[in-house]
Amino acid sequence: MRTFSEFGLAPSIVETLRLHGIREATPVQERAIPEVRAGRDVIVQAQTGTGKTLAFLLPVFEKIKAQAETAQALVVTPTRELAIQIAKVAGILGEASGISSLVIYGGQDIERQKQRLRRHPQLIIGTPGRLLDHLRRGTIELKNVNKVVLDEADEMMKLGFLEDVELLLQAVASDRQFMLFSATMPDRVRGLAKAYMHAPEEIIIKSDTVTLENIHQEIVDTREETKLDTLCEAINKYQPYLAMVFCATKQRVHQVTMELAARGYLVDELHGDLTQVQRALVLKRFRTAKLQILVATDIAARGLDIEGVTHVVNYDIPRTTEDYIHRIGRTGRAGKDGMAITFVNAREYTKLRSIEAGIKERIQKAHSERHRKHAEKQAVMKAKAIEERHEKNAKHAKPLSKYANRKGAKHKGRNDRSRRKFVQQRKAANKSNVGHRSKLGRK
Repeated sequence: MRTFSEFGLAPSIVETLRLHGIREATPVQERAIPEVRAGRDVIVQAQTGTGKTLAFLLPVFEKIKAQAETAQALVVTPTRELAIQIAKVAGILGEASGISSLVIYGGQDIERQKQRLRRHPQLIIGTPGRLLDHLRRGTIELKNVNKVVLDEADEMMKLGFLEDVELLLQAVASDRQFMLFSATMPDRVRGLAKAYMHAPEEIIIKSDTVTLENIHQEIVDTREETKLDTLCEAINKYQPYLAMVFCATKQRVHQVTMELAARGYLVDELHGDLTQVQRALVLKRFRTAKLQILVATDIAARGLDIEGVTHVVNYDIPRTTEDYIHRIGRTGRAGKDGMAITFVNAREYTKLRSIEAGIKERIQKAHSERHRKHAEKQAVMKAKAIEERHEKNAKHAKPLSKYANRKGAKHKGRNDRSRRKFVQQRKAANKSNVGHRSKLGRK
């Protein structure tokens, strides 16, 4: 792997990366950075956790003119959490390069956002809805933006942001450079690329196993009526430092959160119905370990980089392999070990096999604590029954040698009596035959 100093980046940027423990480029960074620096449109397909954020931010920061007080680059993300995550990295790089950035998303005070936009940030990071809102209000100026990054494009399309993204692309400079990053390439993403890109360079980063090797994965058979008990057993068994529990719907998230809270766990929920202030507060409590468990929808599966997440539980099985990868990617980060547990019922094994085919790995099966205790109880009861049977047999059975002696003695006595009786009968017969023989002899 190449070090960042070999890319010819500014010494201040290289030093900033080094201070944060980043020295070598990942495969996606090694391949994408030269293409973006050359000004080409790029389509980058790579899984979560591969370092895509630096792959586009580093070359984009190089091209931004620090002296120009106007927005020159735009990063569009599907979720607030991902926007915030990218903004944190941009803030660190901005301090080293003298470039200002601003993150915009729904749920924030729009008047405060207007004030910050008047300061002319050079890099804007935001979600499609709020960016479009400012564009319609005339409070954001994008005509000088000549670098556009669409991050997690597949998720963007899945959430229905295609029209919003197209309106934003029409508002930026006509000679823009367009960078599209995505874990998968559905038809709608390719259609967007075809419509708005010019001879894009396509970069695909593949690996034999797309999941992180330091994540231990297990599946647990469960039933709907015992699922919550199984979750509590897993929490009690593994004692996670921080755990994320993923559910399919907001209603399910709320239900599980309330049930866990009633049982005394330090838990809170995260989903799209919360205001941004509520979401920020929940994440802050989780990051500082004031919560042990965060129950969330897939909104938390991308863009959240929370240190210390030791366990991920798929309470509801993910819809796709990509969703599975993004969920379990919340643990096992920064070289640390993590654990991912997926609950599966009898009707969900088709989904499970599809996920296993996607990650090219068979996920091992683990019994729940209830099953383990039941198996142990059955084993103890079986051993006890065998022991009792042996004791009963030993109590009622007579030693073989004594039994054999008694049997032999019994038969010996019986034989003696029979012999004596036989002898007596013969003697009596002989007596009666003496006269008869003598008579015959005389004849």
